[in-house]
Amino acid sequence: MAWTLGSMLDTLLDQTVVFSYTNLGYALRRRWWVAADVDVDMTGKVCLITGANAGLGYATAERLAALGATVVMLARNRERGQAALEQLRARTGNPHATLALADMSHLASVRQFAAHFMETYPRLDVLIHNAGILPRERQFSPEGIELTCATNIIGPFLLTQYLAPLLQRSAPARLIWVSSGGMYSQRLDVDTLVEGRARFDGVIAYAQTKRAQVILSEQWAARLAGSGVTSNAMHPGWAATRGVQTSLPTFHQISRALLRTPEQGADTIVWLAVAPRLVDESGKFWFDRRARSPYKLGWGRSRAVERERLWALCESLAQRGEEARGTPT
Repeated sequence: MAWTLGSMLDTLLDQTVVFSYTNLGYALRRRWWVAADVDVDMTGKVCLITGANAGLGYATAERLAALGATVVMLARNRERGQAALEQLRARTGNPHATLALADMSHLASVRQFAAHFMETYPRLDVLIHNAGILPRERQFSPEGIELTCATNIIGPFLLTQYLAPLLQRSAPARLIWVSSGGMYSQRLDVDTLVEGRARFDGVIAYAQTKRAQVILSEQWAARLAGSGVTSNAMHPGWAATRGVQTSLPTFHQISRALLRTPEQGADTIVWLAVAPRLVDESGKFWFDRRARSPYKLGWGRSRAVERERLWALCESLAQRGEEARGTPT
């Protein structure tokens, strides 16, 4: 009876958006969650988190470290990353957390990191794609890819290509994509994803990449089916992170009293990473520990040909700076 009531309330909340995505939605829904789902011993498990020095990434890293996992915190900036690592170790007492450096927008950096990771770690149980940017102006990566697309899509795609065999050897293993509720406003448009509009709009570019992440998660789930590796995407609701404050200052100022803490936003990421009952769940989109439709009112569905173009684009752009025969498949 309690579960049914919670499910009904959850569905009603989801239609409101404002009450659903804020800390109010989190506070209401958590009453029906199963505490045992995240009370899991992760000792011996290796978890790699991109963008782990702040915000959702740091909150996720700290929770997983507290559960005993070997956490690899991937960051761009050594100074900020080292400060985050020291804080995490002090708070959790876990000596197995480490810092790694890579720029997800720079494919050469991603390749170098991936090679080092595979030489260092014999297994990978959880790979969490959390790093993301929302630039205000059009910028390009060292390989000439629009920076939002390079950071949020192509870099993660390339890293997944490299590390997928290690995930498979470590199965059961999990691949998690941290998307955004903003993706609901966009239907995938590969041309816009790559080239942007004539007048660059950072919010639209970001939302396009977040829509693409959900589709890529579904595609990876299909390709990894039967391997013991699952792929799922999620969105954290509206969380008070440094990225939101910097990229969306007006939104942050207006809504800050209702924003979730990074820890609240990261809850579903951690749940997807550790909950035993999710071992076979794959290809879904999650919010507040419940599978959701990635489309609101049926809008935003992408044609099959556009989805295929997305995968082909990722394969093509991920090869930049390296001979095609040198890129893993």
